[in-house]
This record gives sequence, C-alpha cells and structure tokens, in this order.
Amino acid sequence: MGRVDGKVVVVTGAAGGQGAAEARLLAEEGALVVATDIEAPQLGDGIAGRALDVTNEDHWRELGEYLRTDHGRVGGLVNNAGVTLRTRLPDIDRAEMERVMSVNLIGPLLGIQTVLPLMDSGGSIVNVSSVAGLLGHYAVAYTTSKWALRGLSRVASMELGDRGIRVNTICPGYIETQMTASAPEWFRQANIDVTPLARTGQPEEVAALVVFLMSDESAFISGIDIPIDGGQSGHGGAKYFSDLLRKEGS
Repeated sequence: MGRVDGKVVVVTGAAGGQGAAEARLLAEEGALVVATDIEAPQLGDGIAGRALDVTNEDHWRELGEYLRTDHGRVGGLVNNAGVTLRTRLPDIDRAEMERVMSVNLIGPLLGIQTVLPLMDSGGSIVNVSSVAGLLGHYAVAYTTSKWALRGLSRVASMELGDRGIRVNTICPGYIETQMTASAPEWFRQANIDVTPLARTGQPEEVAALVVFLMSDESAFISGIDIPIDGGQSGHGGAKYFSDLLRKEGS
C-alpha cells in the first residue's frame, strides 16, 4: 500500500526539475498522476502526460473535461509550474510583470477553479511558492508573484475548509533544477553561504514534502506556509553576523 494509493493527482510544470520528481514519487506511492507542461511530459508508467499552458483558460477547461471523463474525480493538485525573471524594480516593464504574474499566480487560480468540481472531502492542494515569497528578494516580478500565491493559498484554505479540502503552500529555497542552473555560480554559492545547512536542496526532497501533504498523514494541516530551504528563511539575515563573529573569535 502506498501513501497516496488511488488518489488522482494533477501536477503542473512536470516536464523536469521539481515537478518531474513530484510526479514520479507520487506515482511510486500509488497515485494516479496527471503530469502537465507546455508539452506533454513523458515520465514513464503510471503517469499520464498532458499538454497544458497554465495561463490558458481553454487548456484548463479541456483538462477538466479529460479528468471528469477519464477519472471522475481529483484527489490532489500541485501547482508547481512557474517562471522566474531577475529584472530589478527600476527596469521591469508592465508586460514582463504581467507575464510572470500570469504563470505564477493566475495559473494556480485557474487550476484550483478547474479541479474544485471534481474534488471531494480529503482533497489536497499544494501551491509551490519560494523562499522569495518569504523574503524581499530583488527579482521584483518573481518575488511579488510568490508572495501573492501565499495569499491565494490562505484564502483558499479558509474558503474550502468546510468542504474538507486542504490548501497549503511550500516555499523551496535553492533547489538544483534547470531554473536555478540558469543563475551564475556566485549566486548558487551565495545561497549556500546564507543557508544554515550549508548546501543546496534536491528536487526529491521537495517531492517528499509534496507526497506528505497529498497523503492522509497531513489530514489536519491546512493554511500554512512550509519553507524547505535548509533554514535560509529562519534566521532573517542573522547568520551573516553570526559568521562574522565566529571569524573574529567572539
């Protein structure tokens, strides 16, 4: 018996990185996984790949019809799809801001609206934010979208609680994925330097948290933000001063 046996779980942004790891581990634990991305992911047995642009309402409508026809129900939704943009506040234009918000915020909203008619008591929704959604990270569009996603989760957890549906947010730190690989090496090292566990994270570690939140083991957990960042968001910058004091022998 797997931890999510028989649950139909939709995972967006599943072609690689965290999304692929989440889809595979959910399938290993018994879920019937519908993995989506711009192009249908090919992740192996037990995982149905579907093409989905999370910003496109027609695509979501088509996915909803497929889920209703082929499965009749949905037990979980993982809003993992996201894009980054490192443009700073003085330089970003409206089109860039709207593109990031469309993927990182509107996409999850459309996903929630799509699965709700198919989700019964015991359903679980996980929205993937970021450590940037807990801090004042310089990438203004990305950071704003990830803060806003936390707000969407809080409202959804309140509104859907009487239906027995749980909604939580996870906030990964620097995880070794294609997205973080596009950043310069110094940025990776800087993240390690401010992370108490002194390393980066792996997609499989995020996947393990997602499986827990999809499973009945977390049946009384809803409306919270869970950092999975090696302690980065926990010290509020105090590690910098602690490290300086150690160097001075204090």
